[in-house]
Amino acid sequence: MSVIRVFSLITLSLAMIAGRGSTTPLPSPTLDGQKPLVIAHRGASGYLPEHTLEAYQKAIDLGADVIEPDLISTKDGVLIASHYPNLAINTDVATRPEFASRRRENWSVDGELQNGWFAHDLTLAEIKTLGVVATDPGRPQQYNGKFKIVTLQEIIDLVKAESRRMGRSIAIYPETKNPTYHRDLGLPLEDKLITAINVAGWNSKSAPVFVQSFEPSSLKEMREKGLRVRMVQLIDADGYDFRTGGMTYAPPYDRPYDWQKSGDHRLFKDMVTPPGLAEIRTYADGIGPWKPYIVPVKGRLDDGGKLQDINADGQIDLRDASTEQPTSLIADAHKLGLFVHAYTFRNEDRYLAHDYSGDPQAEYREFFQLGVDGVFSEFPDTAIAAR
Repeated sequence: MSVIRVFSLITLSLAMIAGRGSTTPLPSPTLDGQKPLVIAHRGASGYLPEHTLEAYQKAIDLGADVIEPDLISTKDGVLIASHYPNLAINTDVATRPEFASRRRENWSVDGELQNGWFAHDLTLAEIKTLGVVATDPGRPQQYNGKFKIVTLQEIIDLVKAESRRMGRSIAIYPETKNPTYHRDLGLPLEDKLITAINVAGWNSKSAPVFVQSFEPSSLKEMREKGLRVRMVQLIDADGYDFRTGGMTYAPPYDRPYDWQKSGDHRLFKDMVTPPGLAEIRTYADGIGPWKPYIVPVKGRLDDGGKLQDINADGQIDLRDASTEQPTSLIADAHKLGLFVHAYTFRNEDRYLAHDYSGDPQAEYREFFQLGVDGVFSEFPDTAIAAR
């Protein structure tokens, strides 16, 4: 067990003892001293097909503070919730003969060549005929095809109605997905998102809205056009480097696509340096980093320098890696007044480092003790239980 983890446990124990004689709750180590937010990543997507009204509703029923839709555009310019412009990934479009002629080969999405059916080739009415399917084969499949893709406006309507019904504020956390890609198609996302937020009466820092993007230019454009809600710069990487405890950087996950197109050769990792965070502070209110930027993970090497298969399942993956000493990223961001919302937390053992012993709450607890301001979770009930 690392020194910092021992220290965290001692601190927590002392706080619990000190708190026994008082009814005043101790402040959280978050930026604002409030409890960290539970953000339902694509809805309660651990239970139901992602980005559907049903998944968002379940997340709300489970107690999520925030629901998170990724936004892309239809052919007729309507913002819909989907992580993928390629609808072959998350719908049953491949089974629909009426759309067979719309299939594209080697279509570039942020420089990655894909085959399939793309949202910009179908109208909203056509997309509404499709059924959404689970994108993770290890998740429940019995709901495939039963639910529909939803629009941003339908999500806003749901959140407003449920906030009234439940007597608590539920926030939305829309992401401009592949914004440069959509701009190049003549289907920019930003103006439509700003309009929807204005019509909802939510254009303020105190509104139940966070807007996020991996591309700085998208956030900057919306800020320049008068969007005043809290904005979040997402920070990605390609994968884990279990040998070094670092991360790998390969296209299209090495840098924001707008940086790629403009010839900016910096990587996502440059965003977490002091100069990178200071730059983000000029246009955003928080950061959304991938978890290993906060708690690195590293594999175990044998005497010959080979990665060990700790659980003897024939492959080297996250379950064979242990957490390392946390970085200073949360403290560095907080010093600049930036909040930190980390992604993505999941329940399944295959998504957990070895030293969490298959317990997803152990992972949440470590991040909460480190002062993270929010977590993107696909199982919001587990996050809330840990919190």
